Amino acid sequence: MKKYYLGKNLAALTVAWALLVMPIVSIGQTRISMPKNKYRVQEDVKIGREAAMQVNRQFPLLNDSETQRYVETVGERLVSAIPAQFRQPEFDYSFKVVNASDINAFALPGGPMYVNRGMIQAARNEGEMAGVMAHEISHVALRHATAQQTKLSSPGNQILGIGAILGGAILGGQTGAAIGQTIVGAAFTRYSREYETQADILGSQIMANAGYDPRDLANMFRTIEQQSGGSRAPEWLSSHPNPGNRYNSINREAQMLRVNNPIRNSAQFERVQSRLTGFPRAQSMEEISRNPQYGSGQAGSNPTAGGRYSSRVQFPSSRTQVYRSGNWIQLNVPNNWRSFESQGSVQFAPEGAYGDSGITHGVMIGVAQTNGNNLRQAADQYVNGVLQSNNYLRQSSNYSQTSLGNRQALATVLSGRSPITGRNEVVTIYTTQLRDGSLFYVAMVAPEQEASSYNNAFRNIVRSLRLND
Repeated sequence: MKKYYLGKNLAALTVAWALLVMPIVSIGQTRISMPKNKYRVQEDVKIGREAAMQVNRQFPLLNDSETQRYVETVGERLVSAIPAQFRQPEFDYSFKVVNASDINAFALPGGPMYVNRGMIQAARNEGEMAGVMAHEISHVALRHATAQQTKLSSPGNQILGIGAILGGAILGGQTGAAIGQTIVGAAFTRYSREYETQADILGSQIMANAGYDPRDLANMFRTIEQQSGGSRAPEWLSSHPNPGNRYNSINREAQMLRVNNPIRNSAQFERVQSRLTGFPRAQSMEEISRNPQYGSGQAGSNPTAGGRYSSRVQFPSSRTQVYRSGNWIQLNVPNNWRSFESQGSVQFAPEGAYGDSGITHGVMIGVAQTNGNNLRQAADQYVNGVLQSNNYLRQSSNYSQTSLGNRQALATVLSGRSPITGRNEVVTIYTTQLRDGSLFYVAMVAPEQEASSYNNAFRNIVRSLRLND
């Protein structure tokens, strides 16, 4: 008798302990079925891989290793929590951060995911950020992109394009549509209400499996609603429930999922948020869609793209030519340099010194928006942005006071081994403020071994610069 009751008690204790240590206990959670899909899994992978190549070229990705590692860590935790019946061995989940201010994220078929910097900064804790990512992972795991094309495709079974897939973004609306069309020039449709609801439910279950509270996903939608103007938040056409509806339905699902000691915040999340606050202002997706540096091929390509780098670059000519932009800027540059204009900036470089990755010899001039209260703070924000976008560079001098365009300016020097030339590179940056508070910058770059041959040209550019703002 004692042995029997002891075994029974041990069994009861084992169950009780399991309830304490398991991250999730299911209490009749909603069941989800894989949608009908006539496309092969390999087609999801192929579409996603090709689309990711376009996104990587056409969106401003945040080049910050600490933020990137953190987002990857959270993403991998969520992927490992996908229920077994929705796992595809062929899928390769990856995570990148877009340097955009919108609270947004989108995932491509087969696994590539893009998380906006604005979403990370808007989240109140790690759980809210993880909720957005879990929602997007659910779209991928359920193969919603090709499942929707199964419903919408023509008799020829042609997949409409990635513009249809970006509808899974947490924020859509006209901006999302414009970005989707910018990428592929394709018809833009959004996920159905059914698929959005499935992604909310599976996303909640993935969160709970990973140790997060699904209510944080609901709270993130409430944040979106508040920051989008309350009742004026976008409906994503007639096929999408608004964040308020989602808030209620996700909370109902959360009642059926129990998570002990959920992950809400972490020191790493707070550190990354603080780090992002110190970076230069991120553009909105609407601004990015209008920026010639991004977008579709022609107007959106890098102005120096297509050039060929050479190990032998001609030294600056002693003869100069006058460059003017409207009535507000004028300067003299060597007449053997070409100019490459884009919105808000211009680059000058000789043949052999420009290509797909920018310039190796020459000058970059432009205007940057910062939120610094004075020139030093604004200069710091711009320089930090240059450093995080070119992580081989290090600031090698303190700021020195100088003049630029007959106004007070600061100068500093960056240096590092260029990944293009393999040689040490020196970048001298001058900054001054315009009357509207914008930061005007001149960045001069040359290999260290050739710096003496460029000093006269650089000095002439600075001396000749005239601003009329």
